[in-house]
Amino acid sequence: MRRQARAVWRLARVLAHLVTGLGTVALRFPRMPEQEQHARVQAWSRQMLVHAGITLEVRGEPAPEGPVLLVANHLSWLDITVMHAARHCRFISKSDIKGWPLVGTLATAAGTLYLERSSRRDALRMVRLMQEALARHEVLAVFPEGTTADGRELLPFHANLLQAAVVANAPVQPVGLRFIERATGAPTTAPNYVGDDTLLGSLWRTVMADGLVAVVHYGPLQHAQGRDRRAWADDLRATVDGLRRT
Repeated sequence: MRRQARAVWRLARVLAHLVTGLGTVALRFPRMPEQEQHARVQAWSRQMLVHAGITLEVRGEPAPEGPVLLVANHLSWLDITVMHAARHCRFISKSDIKGWPLVGTLATAAGTLYLERSSRRDALRMVRLMQEALARHEVLAVFPEGTTADGRELLPFHANLLQAAVVANAPVQPVGLRFIERATGAPTTAPNYVGDDTLLGSLWRTVMADGLVAVVHYGPLQHAQGRDRRAWADDLRATVDGLRRT
């Protein structure tokens, strides 16, 4: 009973924090310079993890500035918040997230670029937008698996969006994500959002968990160095697989 009461309290704080974020986006963002917006997004994300009972642990060194493309594995609806908490970046996400209640508004305010995954033409448009963003020295992020996975094995990495880094001659930074139990260091699937999982079910498991740690492990920057996007995607997948296990 005590554990459930704590989970309800966490859930209430999470929802209140979402509403606070919407108020900030609507009333304060229009008057903020871009760098201050980025700082606000990172601070808001860190506080969201606190409200949900999650400790953030950063390993390795995130790129201090752009241009850079972050490439990470994908486990949960929490991944974007976790990565924003570690280092602000602009995500490339599937277009249906834009329509999600509350989350879509916040994602848009954080600078998310939306991709219609089923459209080859839209993929070409996104590569062009990413090239332009990298030319402006921005930090972008993508989940090349294309969907969440259960964390046991990585799905194949889609290589299309890496073309932007190849053409822009921009570095890619591999990132390994995982959730572990603080007491044992063992992986946990509590925040996973895979297959038949519902968002509410994943959220409830997350706030019910005790001693949850989100680990963000940054690897060294990589350049294409003559590799085409498919070969680079395969190499990055192997690197991310190692980072998420250590």
